[in-house]
Amino acid sequence: MEILNRIVEFFNNTNIPEQFHEVDAIGLFTNPWFLVPFVLFIGYKLYKQSINTLVITGVAIGLWIFSGSPMAKNLIVDGQLQIGKILPVAGVGVVAIGIIIYFLFMRSE
Repeated sequence: MEILNRIVEFFNNTNIPEQFHEVDAIGLFTNPWFLVPFVLFIGYKLYKQSINTLVITGVAIGLWIFSGSPMAKNLIVDGQLQIGKILPVAGVGVVAIGIIIYFLFMRSE
Protein backbone atom coordinates (compact mmCIF):
# COMPACT_ATOMS: atom_id res chain seq x y z
CA MET A 1 0.00 0.00 0.00
CA GLU A 2 2.91 2.33 0.70
CA ILE A 3 4.23 1.96 -2.86
CA LEU A 4 0.82 3.00 -4.21
CA ASN A 5 0.87 6.08 -1.99
CA ARG A 6 4.34 6.95 -3.29
CA ILE A 7 3.17 6.62 -6.90
CA VAL A 8 0.13 8.84 -6.26
CA GLU A 9 2.35 11.35 -4.47
CA PHE A 10 4.77 11.32 -7.42
CA PHE A 11 1.94 12.03 -9.88
CA ASN A 12 0.65 14.85 -7.69
CA ASN A 13 4.10 16.41 -7.28
CA THR A 14 4.92 16.31 -10.99
CA ASN A 15 1.48 17.61 -12.09
CA ILE A 16 1.19 14.96 -14.81
CA PRO A 17 -2.62 15.30 -15.27
CA GLU A 18 -2.32 19.07 -15.72
CA GLN A 19 0.47 18.58 -18.24
CA PHE A 20 -1.73 16.26 -20.32
CA HIS A 21 -4.57 18.79 -20.29
CA GLU A 22 -2.27 21.62 -21.39
CA VAL A 23 -0.78 19.82 -24.42
CA ASP A 24 -0.92 21.89 -27.60
CA ALA A 25 -2.08 19.23 -30.09
CA ILE A 26 -1.81 21.54 -33.12
CA GLY A 27 1.69 22.53 -32.12
CA LEU A 28 2.61 18.90 -31.49
CA PHE A 29 1.44 17.64 -34.88
CA THR A 30 3.14 20.53 -36.73
CA ASN A 31 6.45 20.07 -34.89
CA PRO A 32 8.88 18.21 -37.19
CA TRP A 33 10.72 16.69 -34.19
CA PHE A 34 7.53 14.79 -33.38
CA LEU A 35 5.95 14.47 -36.81
CA VAL A 36 8.87 12.87 -38.69
CA PRO A 37 9.35 9.94 -36.26
CA PHE A 38 5.58 9.52 -35.96
CA VAL A 39 5.11 9.34 -39.75
CA LEU A 40 8.08 6.96 -40.01
CA PHE A 41 6.53 4.74 -37.30
CA ILE A 42 3.17 4.66 -39.10
CA GLY A 43 4.86 4.03 -42.47
CA TYR A 44 6.98 1.20 -41.05
CA LYS A 45 3.96 -0.44 -39.46
CA LEU A 46 2.05 -0.17 -42.76
CA TYR A 47 5.01 -1.70 -44.58
CA LYS A 48 5.17 -4.57 -42.07
CA GLN A 49 1.36 -4.81 -42.19
CA SER A 50 1.11 -4.58 -38.40
CA ILE A 51 -2.57 -3.77 -38.33
CA ASN A 52 -2.83 -4.62 -34.63
CA THR A 53 -0.23 -1.99 -33.69
CA LEU A 54 -1.83 0.60 -35.97
CA VAL A 55 -5.28 0.05 -34.48
CA ILE A 56 -3.97 0.22 -30.91
CA THR A 57 -2.05 3.41 -31.77
CA GLY A 58 -5.26 4.85 -33.25
CA VAL A 59 -7.22 3.92 -30.13
CA ALA A 60 -4.59 5.58 -27.92
CA ILE A 61 -4.70 8.78 -30.01
CA GLY A 62 -8.51 8.69 -30.00
CA LEU A 63 -8.62 8.34 -26.21
CA TRP A 64 -6.16 11.22 -25.89
CA ILE A 65 -8.38 13.39 -28.10
CA PHE A 66 -11.51 12.29 -26.18
CA SER A 67 -9.88 13.17 -22.86
CA GLY A 68 -9.66 16.77 -24.06
CA SER A 69 -13.27 16.89 -25.26
CA PRO A 70 -15.95 18.87 -23.41
CA MET A 71 -17.64 15.59 -22.41
CA ALA A 72 -14.59 14.42 -20.46
CA LYS A 73 -13.62 17.87 -19.16
CA ASN A 74 -17.07 18.53 -17.67
CA LEU A 75 -17.23 15.18 -15.88
CA ILE A 76 -16.35 16.88 -12.58
CA VAL A 77 -17.68 20.39 -12.02
CA ASP A 78 -16.91 22.24 -8.78
CA GLY A 79 -15.79 19.01 -7.16
CA GLN A 80 -19.08 17.25 -7.96
CA LEU A 81 -19.26 14.23 -10.25
CA GLN A 82 -21.83 14.76 -13.01
CA ILE A 83 -23.95 11.60 -12.98
CA GLY A 84 -25.32 12.15 -16.49
CA LYS A 85 -21.84 12.06 -18.01
CA ILE A 86 -20.56 8.88 -16.36
CA LEU A 87 -22.24 6.45 -18.77
CA PRO A 88 -20.89 7.98 -22.02
CA VAL A 89 -17.35 8.26 -20.63
CA ALA A 90 -17.48 4.71 -19.29
CA GLY A 91 -18.88 3.54 -22.63
CA VAL A 92 -15.94 5.02 -24.49
CA GLY A 93 -13.57 3.30 -22.08
CA VAL A 94 -15.31 -0.06 -22.44
CA VAL A 95 -15.29 0.17 -26.24
CA ALA A 96 -11.59 1.07 -26.24
CA ILE A 97 -10.73 -1.82 -23.92
CA GLY A 98 -12.85 -4.16 -26.07
CA ILE A 99 -11.04 -3.12 -29.24
CA ILE A 100 -7.63 -3.53 -27.60
CA ILE A 101 -8.51 -6.97 -26.19
CA TYR A 102 -9.83 -8.08 -29.58
CA PHE A 103 -6.72 -7.00 -31.45
CA LEU A 104 -4.26 -8.27 -28.84
CA PHE A 105 -5.78 -11.62 -27.93
CA MET A 106 -8.49 -12.70 -30.37
CA ARG A 107 -7.15 -11.64 -33.74
CA SER A 108 -3.94 -13.16 -35.01
CA GLU A 109 -1.68 -11.16 -37.25
